[in-house]
This record gives sequence, structure tokens and C-alpha cells, in this order.
Amino acid sequence: MTVDVIIPALNEQGSIGLVLEALPRHLIRNVYVCDNGSSDRTADVASSHGAIVVCEPRRGYGSACLKALDAVARNDSLPNVVAFLDADFSDDPAELILLLDHLESKHLDLVVGSRVLGNADPGSLTPVQRFGNALSTLLIRWLFGYRYTDLGPFRVIRYDRLLQLNMTDPDFGWTVEMQVKAAKLKMRVGELPVRYRKRVGKSKVSGTLSGAMGAGSKILYTIFKSYVKG
Repeated sequence: MTVDVIIPALNEQGSIGLVLEALPRHLIRNVYVCDNGSSDRTADVASSHGAIVVCEPRRGYGSACLKALDAVARNDSLPNVVAFLDADFSDDPAELILLLDHLESKHLDLVVGSRVLGNADPGSLTPVQRFGNALSTLLIRWLFGYRYTDLGPFRVIRYDRLLQLNMTDPDFGWTVEMQVKAAKLKMRVGELPVRYRKRVGKSKVSGTLSGAMGAGSKILYTIFKSYVKG
């Protein structure tokens, strides 16, 4: 199984090296770090740790993921699986082994690491995040008939199935877009409890009221838009 990893990053020079060092590199072909317009040394640190660095000046989580996927598609051979995780060291990169094993052993298309089911350190998930996850996953269950507990960023998906999703969201709606589209296409989806830590540095989303509100409204908009489109 060929596995490529994608890590969007914005001003994460203090954590990106820790993430890259903790990945089970023996299971991974390439690690793509997309520098999303950092003003610090994120790109240099990532490159020094063996990552392939691509740059996307247009800010947005989804924009960074899409740019990295463009780089994956230009490879001479394509991966079987693509993994996504954050650059802030809140996810435990070593648990990628568990997600990949779950994907293979259960013959799934997509596995989402659930921070809600797993061991989230005190304070790592804010009350706003917990409420947003609960509301969003409840709406997905009602509207699409799929049970999720989390919209967590740590996930693995088969590359051919990822292409079928035709991902487009440029920012906060990326994770929920993937999960809703997977539900609409009746993909085989699973969750796995994962550890979640307090991030290194300040969050660009949950760390500010405007960021949390913007992310929450975009997630709800993405859910309802997908439902209306049928």
C-alpha cells in the first residue's frame, strides 16, 4: 500500500518538525507540507525534515489541501491512500498506523480519527468545538443517514475514492465536505478513537471568536448546500 501524507501549515515553525519526526515514515512514500502563506520558517523546517514543500498563497485550509493534491497528482505513480493531519501537533502522528490498519482490515474507503471518541487532553477541544461537532454530526445523521461523531482533521482515504468526491471547498468546509460527499456516495466509512492534545501555538480558528464563528457557519452552510443539491 502506497501512502502519501498531506499537512496544511500556516506559521507552524514550532510544531511542524515535531509532527514530521513523529510520523511512521516507514509506512509513507511522500509527505507534502503546503505552506499556506507563512511569515515564519515553516517551509524551511518542513523541508529540513524531508517533506516536499508546496506553497499556496491563497489562505484557507481547503486551498492548502487542494494545492498539495495537485502535487500528488503530478507524481509518476499515484498513491493508494492519502492521509491528512494538522501541522500543530494536536494530532498524534504515530496513530496513523492505527488509521491505516482500520482502513485495510475493515475494507473501508475513509477513516476519520474521532477526537470525541478518543482521549482528548483537557482544554484541547473547546466547548464551542464540542458543540459544533455535535450539531454538525447530528445534522449529517438526520439529512444523510450517516453516523459520525467528529469532523476531525486526522483522516485517511483511498485515493481513487477521494478523486470521486471532487473536493472544492477552499477553507473551513473541507473536512465536512469530504464526509458529506462520502455519505452521499454511500462510501464505506469508519471512525477510530484518536488522541488529541493542546496544539503548539495559538489556533487560527478556535483561538478567536471570529474564527470559530466563521468556521461554524461555513460548516453548516456546506451541510445544507449539499443536501439541497441532492
